[in-house]
Formats: sequence, structure tokens, C-alpha cells
Amino acid sequence: MSLPLSPKPFLSGLTGKPVMVKLKWGMESKGYLVSVDGYMNMQLVNIEEYIDGALSGHLGEVLTRCNNVLYIGGIEEEEEGGN
Repeated sequence: MSLPLSPKPFLSGLTGKPVMVKLKWGMESKGYLVSVDGYMNMQLVNIEEYIDGALSGHLGEVLTRCNNVLYIGGIEEEEEGGN
């Protein structure tokens, strides 16, 4: 039997790094994770929003509520800069 793991160390490790956030509405956002609060709400900057894989715009700074996030993952610097 495995024990549940806390996502807080994972999110803390992504702070200051480029990430891809998939929202439960289907949009994806690429940008840098600035901070995460105790509820796992996320502050992101330099956001590029993608809808159905196509760039739909640059959003700048965004605060994303935790309940809207489907998943988050780190991305490589060269991948983030190349797209």
C-alpha cells in the first residue's frame, strides 16, 4: 500500500522555473511559476495561452486558482523558448 504524497514539495521545486499548466477548461498556459500559496493557488508570469495547441495570446501575469488546474509540469528552458 502506498502513502499519499504531498504536492507542496513538487510545486516548491518548480518555483522560478518554466511550467505548463493545463486548466480543466482545456486551455494550456506556458510561463514561469513565481509563487504558490498554502491552498496551492499559483502566480505565473510571462504567460502564453494555448487553445487546442495554437497560441491564442500573451497574458503577462496571472493568478490561477488551484481548483481550476488539471495538471502542472515543468518544461525545459529550450522547449519553452523555442515555441
